[in-house]
Amino acid sequence: MYGYVQLYKSDLRFREYDEYRGYYCGLCEAIQNQYGSLARLTLSYDMTFLILLLNGLYEPEISCSNSRCVAHPLKKQCHLSSPVTAYAADMSILLAYEKGQDDWTDEKKLSKKVASDILKRNYRQVVEKYPEKIHIIQEQFNALHEIEKRGEQNLDLSASCFGTILGEIFVWRSDEWETTLRKLGFYLGKFIYLLDAYDDLERDIKKNCYNPLIPLSNEPDFDQTCEHLLQMMISDCAEQFERLPILKNEEIIRNILYAGVWTGFHRAHQKKEKQKENGNGSI
Repeated sequence: MYGYVQLYKSDLRFREYDEYRGYYCGLCEAIQNQYGSLARLTLSYDMTFLILLLNGLYEPEISCSNSRCVAHPLKKQCHLSSPVTAYAADMSILLAYEKGQDDWTDEKKLSKKVASDILKRNYRQVVEKYPEKIHIIQEQFNALHEIEKRGEQNLDLSASCFGTILGEIFVWRSDEWETTLRKLGFYLGKFIYLLDAYDDLERDIKKNCYNPLIPLSNEPDFDQTCEHLLQMMISDCAEQFERLPILKNEEIIRNILYAGVWTGFHRAHQKKEKQKENGNGSI
């Protein structure tokens, strides 16, 4: 369900891309420092976007270091970090653990449980830091599981659960920007959930797994309907972003919100079209 909030690299200047990579590598380093090497598997573009957003809004002091790592052993990489980076590292653990538990409950796939169990100790550390936030997020994951268990066909209910989860994560502080950040995260979370459902549709049909888009999948205008739903979600998300007084990182953030997030949709759509041409797809 993660990894869709990414760059559209072709439209970025070299300097902007290097800065984005610096935040991405900074998050990777923070996760390792706070939770160990294995925890780096929770690294995501989604939480890198959160760092860009919160750094742009609050403008905390940002430190820069150059170092090698396992992924880049030959050349030192720029690592950009701030207090927001540490928070995003915590939220990376939280999301990965809860999603792993949810996947295990839904699919009974052992690899999902093992991956989640590896993070259990780290997850407990996060729970101690943010008990109220964890309570809200756990409630929403439980609600999402119940929705999936009963095969709910109202896709807005399931998408709203994940929207509420991401909305809670996007609130770093209780201040005048809390409401806007929560709404921004809410609509982005709904977008991610629906795009993931669209991307996984054929697999879910074959495995008889829950997917809120299955009832619509035989409609002749199915792809256009999905694209329209996604457009509504990301438009509402972008509207909230434009209300924030962000200057730092604004071009990178706009690149992601207005272009990068569609990369996953176009890739999934092209895959479906290719399957239709080859006669291997049912949608």
